[in-house]
Amino acid sequence: MAAPVSALKRFMTVAKPYWVGDRRVWAWAFLVGLIVLMLAETQFAVLLNNQTGELTSALAARDEPRFWAAVRAMLWIMAFAVPIFAIYYYARDAYANDWRRWLTHRFLDGYLRERRYFHIAGDEIDNPDQRIADDINTFTSRSLHFLLILLGSLMQLVAFSAVLWSLSHSLVGFLVVYAVAGTLLSLGLFGRPLIRLNYWQLKREADFRFRLMRVRENAESIAFYGGEDQERHQLQQRLRATLLNTRKLIRAQFGLNLFQRAFSQLSLLVPSVVLAADVLGGRLEVGQAVQAGGAFAAVLGAVSLIIDNFESLSRFVAGIDRLHVMTEVLDAALPEAGIDRQEGRELNIKDLTVHAPGSDRVLVEKLSLHVPEGGSLLITGASGCGKSSLLRAIAGLWTQGSGQVLHPPREDVFFLPQRPYLQVGTLRSQLIYPSTQSKLDDEALLKVLDEVQLRHLAEGDSGLDRSEDWEKLLSGGEQQRLAFARLLVHAPRLAILDEATSALDDANQKRLYQRLAERGTTLISIAHRAAVAGFHRHVLKLTGGGRWTLAKTPRRPADKPDK
Repeated sequence: MAAPVSALKRFMTVAKPYWVGDRRVWAWAFLVGLIVLMLAETQFAVLLNNQTGELTSALAARDEPRFWAAVRAMLWIMAFAVPIFAIYYYARDAYANDWRRWLTHRFLDGYLRERRYFHIAGDEIDNPDQRIADDINTFTSRSLHFLLILLGSLMQLVAFSAVLWSLSHSLVGFLVVYAVAGTLLSLGLFGRPLIRLNYWQLKREADFRFRLMRVRENAESIAFYGGEDQERHQLQQRLRATLLNTRKLIRAQFGLNLFQRAFSQLSLLVPSVVLAADVLGGRLEVGQAVQAGGAFAAVLGAVSLIIDNFESLSRFVAGIDRLHVMTEVLDAALPEAGIDRQEGRELNIKDLTVHAPGSDRVLVEKLSLHVPEGGSLLITGASGCGKSSLLRAIAGLWTQGSGQVLHPPREDVFFLPQRPYLQVGTLRSQLIYPSTQSKLDDEALLKVLDEVQLRHLAEGDSGLDRSEDWEKLLSGGEQQRLAFARLLVHAPRLAILDEATSALDDANQKRLYQRLAERGTTLISIAHRAAVAGFHRHVLKLTGGGRWTLAKTPRRPADKPDK
């Protein structure tokens, strides 16, 4: 099992920012309030245990006034104890919910900062979505649960130990030995296997769910391929791995259940055996024996906290490991950029060399070119020669290599991929993406839809507020035209198109490129279709091995003078 000190360090790495950050005053004040409620609940538990013993003694002595006095006392205690119990659990859950909100925002900030979501490789950290959505929720709720039951156990230990000591010294001594031995045995026998298996269970479950999500997202392509058998094979592989780990977990849990059951059942017998001589000899009332049994159970529950909660603790520690790994990845410095990037009005590339991520393979070597404002460049070459990689380097997504890229500010650059990203949401949100609001009014947005021949999408009562799953509703060509509409809405100084018209017919492609030329947009494109070359003044051809050639396109009579 991971050393307790190491597990505690990982826990503090994830948990500490909430208690020392901008929510620290509220967090500590609320936690103190919870502890006060817990103290009150513990005190009422002691009072109820005492009155239970008094009630039993009154019945054994056939003392009616004493019996009814004990009943009245218990009712008064319960009148306060029940609301405090309910308020305590309500406050605990509200605290956990606020902690989850704060911690989730912190992870999202790290995940989206500096495009970390792009740079995190799949083999570096698996299923970051599950860690943010599920593991944080489990972490905050279980952390608070275990923290409070630990504090509650300490309170119970102090409160009931005094009661137990006043009734039987020998029972206290036996309890200490029994609890310590049981805790050491549970840690030694079940600690490491359960934590390891729970860690892998979380990963296997996430992998299986991710594969199902991929089937849903690519349902149309799979249906066209008729790829059900292949998908079933992939799903069954992940399900098999999940169930195999579950089988191992069940076997380990079986041994733990045997141990926990034997430990708890024996504890029911111990107080009666130890106190039998005193009760039978008349030195101790039956009610006092009942009171001692209740105190013994309370103290044993306090000192055997690990044994009673070992299964959930092992799952909890496994979840801590996953969040700790993600915290380290998000807080780590990004690899030092070899490519020097600076802002300017025009795109100017000097001695740019681009390497494939994680390797020394050269995709583009010593490239120098200048695209003036309003100019245009077409990048061509065989598949795999590095065209998209060059665009990523220009956009700042890939930084491995050397040289300099002088580029317009990020807000003046707009990128169109071959497969547009469309959210589930309103038509308006698709048009203004990635912005959350636009200076254009509805009339201007509808005019943009006219330019890309998608005005029919806004027909009906909802208009621009029509909400759909646009990726499933629209064809490939319509999706690319909608992406072009985004470009027209944002009117950037530099547009980068990666096969962004591959699904369009020649007429639509010509109209959209001409629209960009009329606006004076600086244009960089990747395309395989020969017709695209006519909309660009220069062609950069990548020939493999880092080599390249740069030439002007033949001027057509209708071409405007190059800027």
